[in-house]
Amino acid sequence: MSNEMKALAKTAPAPGLDMIRAPVPEIGPDDVLIRVKKTGICGTDIHIWDWDDWAARTVPVPLITGHEFAGEIVELGKNVDDLHLGQRVSGEGHLIGKHSRQSRSGRFHLDPETRGIGVNEQGAFAEYLRLPAFNAIPLPDAIDDEIGAILDPLGNAVHTALSFDLVGEDVLITGAGPIGIMAAAVAQHVGARHVVITDVNPDRLALAEQVTDVVPVNVAEEDLREVMAGLKMKEGFDVGLEMSGNQRALDQMVEAMVMGGRIALLGIPPGKSPVDWSRIVFKAITLKGVYGREIFETWYKMIAMLEDGLDIRRVITHRMHVDDFRRGFETMKSGKSGKIVLDWE
Repeated sequence: MSNEMKALAKTAPAPGLDMIRAPVPEIGPDDVLIRVKKTGICGTDIHIWDWDDWAARTVPVPLITGHEFAGEIVELGKNVDDLHLGQRVSGEGHLIGKHSRQSRSGRFHLDPETRGIGVNEQGAFAEYLRLPAFNAIPLPDAIDDEIGAILDPLGNAVHTALSFDLVGEDVLITGAGPIGIMAAAVAQHVGARHVVITDVNPDRLALAEQVTDVVPVNVAEEDLREVMAGLKMKEGFDVGLEMSGNQRALDQMVEAMVMGGRIALLGIPPGKSPVDWSRIVFKAITLKGVYGREIFETWYKMIAMLEDGLDIRRVITHRMHVDDFRRGFETMKSGKSGKIVLDWE
């Protein structure tokens, strides 16, 4: 194995990424070295590409970016005895600390010391990735590399969707991006009654219909109340999954909820947004903020659902070689795609 690899990196505090040559990472006794085969482009990667205010505050330069991946283990740290060479894996990209109350009580996803690969630490847009063995997720044969490469965002969808009991419930999802669409598929899979997804992007709404049995609503052209009436819904949605980061979408969701409804929030509005708290209080709405995945409960549940027939493959709309990464990012930024998977082989 060469001691150099190609990688996509943020090399300057400016828009874009560069293909570079970098040293293959050296692993520690508790790490594994993964030969990356597939990676997904994430919305976070777009923020880093654009070098917006969040990225400029958060991402050190230079840095290899990327955090959605699948590959195989090619080297084991001397203390690693529960994984093996050649094993296919994806991985949890949140690197946790060991000192907080949350971490020490097993609530790893709430650890305030968390750092992200490809955001704070060297990432997966590379031929090789160093990862703590604790974070490696073995992939069963039923999950191929391209699905393995999008388990990170699927995990966001699963964590959000399973925040509340969905069996027999009417579910409203605001934001038909890839994660919102996958959340709709999860809601259908676990037994929701009606699943409605809203957006103003007709391409994304069309994709949602291709991926799962969902009711797509373009709120720029359709009245959500009329859609609810057509579904013979009398009181409102039981559960809301806010994926858009759009304040108007959240306001519309609150209005459409049943008394005592429950909302899980994954989308992040830019800056500060005005909230009519009286509507939330008087409707007795429960709000839950969602960050990342529950480590590792979300991983167990989504792998089990995939093995049990959950099908999200059609959310992948573009596959291309990593050498064509610029076109991949341009396509992602156009809003006319679902997930984009880059091939590193």
